[in-house]
Amino acid sequence: MGWFKNKKPWLAAIFLLLAVFVPFFASQYHAYLMLSFFAYGVVLLGLNLLFGYTGLVSFGHALFVGIGAYTAAFFTYKFSIMSMELIIVTAMIIAAVVAALIGMICIRYVKIYFAMLTLAFGMLFYSFLLKTYYITGGDEGMRVLRPALLGFGLAEVPHMEFLTRIYYYYALAILVIATLIMRRIVSSHFGLCIKAVRDNPEKAEFLGIGVKRYRWYSFVLSAIYAATGGALLAPVVGQVDPGLAYWTHSGDLVFMVLLGGFANFFGPMVGAFVFIYLRDTVMSIIPYWRIIFGAILAFIVIVAPGGLMGIGGLLHRWSHLWTQLKPASGGKTV
Repeated sequence: MGWFKNKKPWLAAIFLLLAVFVPFFASQYHAYLMLSFFAYGVVLLGLNLLFGYTGLVSFGHALFVGIGAYTAAFFTYKFSIMSMELIIVTAMIIAAVVAALIGMICIRYVKIYFAMLTLAFGMLFYSFLLKTYYITGGDEGMRVLRPALLGFGLAEVPHMEFLTRIYYYYALAILVIATLIMRRIVSSHFGLCIKAVRDNPEKAEFLGIGVKRYRWYSFVLSAIYAATGGALLAPVVGQVDPGLAYWTHSGDLVFMVLLGGFANFFGPMVGAFVFIYLRDTVMSIIPYWRIIFGAILAFIVIVAPGGLMGIGGLLHRWSHLWTQLKPASGGKTV
C-alpha cells in the first residue's frame, strides 16, 4: 500500500505520457472517446472537491455541465462567437453566479437534504431547457459549431482530424491545468479547512472556520469546474440537449466518483475513464447493455467499496490477514 501511494505521481505521469501518444498509435475512435474522458475529468475534479473533500453529495451537478455546454452552443450557433477561450470563461462566470445564488440556499442543509435540494434545482434547469423551445431548441437541442482555438479558426481541417488531433491536445491541456490548480487548492489552507468542515463541523466552527462559508466556496468552485467540463464536451458531441442536465446524468457523475474512489485525488478521473470505456465495450457486445453494465459496476463497488483506487489498500489488508491466518512454517513436530 505504501509503495502504491508513493508511486501515484509516477503513475499519473505515465498515463499522461500515454494520453499524449493516443492520436498517433490508436484509432480515431479511441481518441474521440478520450475527449469525453478529458471533459468529464474536469467535471469530476470539481465534484470531488464538493463530495470527497467537503462531504456534500450533489445530485444536480449536471445543471452546471449543461450551463457550460449550452454556453458553447449559444456562442457558436446563435451569436457566431467562436472563441473557445471566451466560451470557457463565460461559462465559468455564469456557473459561478448561478452556484452562488443556489448555494446560499443549499449549504444551509447537509446530507440527504443538500442532495435533494441540488436535485430540485437541477430538474428546474432541465425543465427550463425542455420547455423554452424558442430559446434553447427544446428536446431537439442546439448545434455546436466548430470553435476557434487560441484565435485560430482551422476551418480547413477535416472535422474528425480537428477533434482527434488539434482539439484533443487542447482539451488535454485544459485537463492538466485544471488538475494542477485543483491539486494546489486541496493542498492549501483552504483544502485543510474544508476537510475540517467535512470531518467535524462543530469543532471547525469552534476553531473559527466559517462552516457555511467554506461549503459555499466549495460549491461555487465545483460548479466552475463542471461548467468548464461541459464547455469542453459540447464541441465533441456537436449537439447539446436537455439530457445533459437531467438527473440521471448527475447520477452518472456521482457514480464515476464512487467507482474510482472519492477518498483519492485521482480516483474520480480513474472512475470516469473506466466508466466511459467499459460502457462503450459492453454496448458494442450486447443489445441489453444496461443490465450487464449495471451488474459489472455493482460488482466492482461491492468488491471494492473504496473504489478502484482503493484496491491497493484492500489487497494489502487481505495479504496481511492471510499472513496471520497461515500456520507458521519452520520446525516440524515429531
